Amino acid sequence: MKQPLVLLDKVTYAYPLAETPTLADVSLALTPGEFVLVIGESGSGKSTLLRVLNGLVPHFYGGTFGGRALVRGRDTRTHTPRMLSDVVGFVFQDPESQFVLERVEDELVFGLEQAGVPREEIARRLDETLAWLGIAHLRHRRIVNLSGGEKQRVAIASVLMQRPSVLVLDEPTSQLDPRAAQDVLQVLVRLNREQGMTIVLAEHRIERVAAIADRVVWVRGVGKPPMDGTPRAVLAQSDLAPPITRLGRALGWSPVPLSVEDARPWVGRVRLPTPPPASAPSGEVVVEVEDVAFAYPRRAVLHDVSFRLHRGEFVALLGHNGSGKSTLLRLLVGLLHPQRGDVRIEGVSTRRRPVHEVCRRVAYLPQNPNALLFAETVLDEVLTTLRNHNLAPEDAPLAPMHLLERLGLAETADVYPRDLSVGQRERVALAAVLATHPPIILLDEPTRGLDRLQKRALVRMLREWQAEGATILFVSHDVEVVAEAADRVLILDEGRLVADGPTRQTLTAFPDFAPQIAQALGVVATVEEVVRANA
Repeated sequence: MKQPLVLLDKVTYAYPLAETPTLADVSLALTPGEFVLVIGESGSGKSTLLRVLNGLVPHFYGGTFGGRALVRGRDTRTHTPRMLSDVVGFVFQDPESQFVLERVEDELVFGLEQAGVPREEIARRLDETLAWLGIAHLRHRRIVNLSGGEKQRVAIASVLMQRPSVLVLDEPTSQLDPRAAQDVLQVLVRLNREQGMTIVLAEHRIERVAAIADRVVWVRGVGKPPMDGTPRAVLAQSDLAPPITRLGRALGWSPVPLSVEDARPWVGRVRLPTPPPASAPSGEVVVEVEDVAFAYPRRAVLHDVSFRLHRGEFVALLGHNGSGKSTLLRLLVGLLHPQRGDVRIEGVSTRRRPVHEVCRRVAYLPQNPNALLFAETVLDEVLTTLRNHNLAPEDAPLAPMHLLERLGLAETADVYPRDLSVGQRERVALAAVLATHPPIILLDEPTRGLDRLQKRALVRMLREWQAEGATILFVSHDVEVVAEAADRVLILDEGRLVADGPTRQTLTAFPDFAPQIAQALGVVATVEEVVRANA
């Protein structure tokens, strides 16, 4: 039997000032060559569990730690993360939090240079790592100018440069488009299968990983021990299971499928649902993008982009990493201005209105929620937005506490926002921008860090606002949410608008963006729609 690389023995941990522990009596062993998927609801303790594996908890976060965590026999209470880095490499959920230098190549070689590794070995590892992750073209770029997904791959590369025995990743594909996510996962599989590296990753988009993991650890929150077993055994019981698994459970398939390939024997027997007819938008035009072009220094981003958004539309903006999606949102809210063409909000060019005036009509959630969080408590974030718009809490379109309840944040109203998980911070930032109930809502990756149930709750809330006349444009790499939520899809490819049409037809026509059920059945449909068709 293999000796464990990492051993947790009855670990209990509470963050500073927390009244209850995040982890309670958790035991876990990681052996060489395993591929472990960690799942759980947002805020359940997944990220905390990962931080225990390399000593970040308790060394960096403080708090109260009980039990033992051993890394190749070394106790994490007496060994710092730096002392354990030869065994455990860690990729954070927020990639920007681990960057030190400005340029990609400098960032990747920094740790090895500090450790005195010979230049020839550094050069060999650098070339190898850039090729593994498909980021050789980013080698000389400034990190600040990279897209969120590109930053994520650079963060993974910087840790791989150390060649650790255990690679721990906290939602490594959360900012990656489907193709880039698949590329990263293939790298992880290759590291695991060919080099024997132990991989531990937490993910909310479980459909990407379920079929390649050897083992799933389901963190169920305080009071319930983690469920630990094979992917099929654990996901057969979990509400967090991927769409194809939930469909197989509902239709009685045995064994339940973990992937589209697993479902092949069954799909020929499935009656396909009749898609509802696509309806053309009927509301007035509230956003106009006309022949817009934009470039950063030495890099063109958008080329002659044109489209309109109507009142009451729910539109998704898709595209591969670096295609210009986030830049386009910044143009819509007036943070940037096009170098050619025009952007008009409710008929008025953004060139003729200061940003604060645009923001009275347009809510904008950036890709990094930390950019909006600076108050002392979650509730204060919402109240600050109201004050900025000269609104008293009692005059707000939505009562602040009611808004927090709808976003599942009521219990964290008095918590310092930056102490929350990324998914929770995403919802806090969302509450802040939605506090005034604006008629136009722009969201950049709003489901990042959210579990499946929270995503559905968010979609329900946005649908309610759509029914009241709000226009919603959201950028997402989560094609499962897009298939469920959006009425219309725009697709950018290398800065050009290559598709604009009803969701079901558009996703079907672009295989890179097909959700899991569509990959299996050839039609875009929810699990519930397929189940009803086969009742």
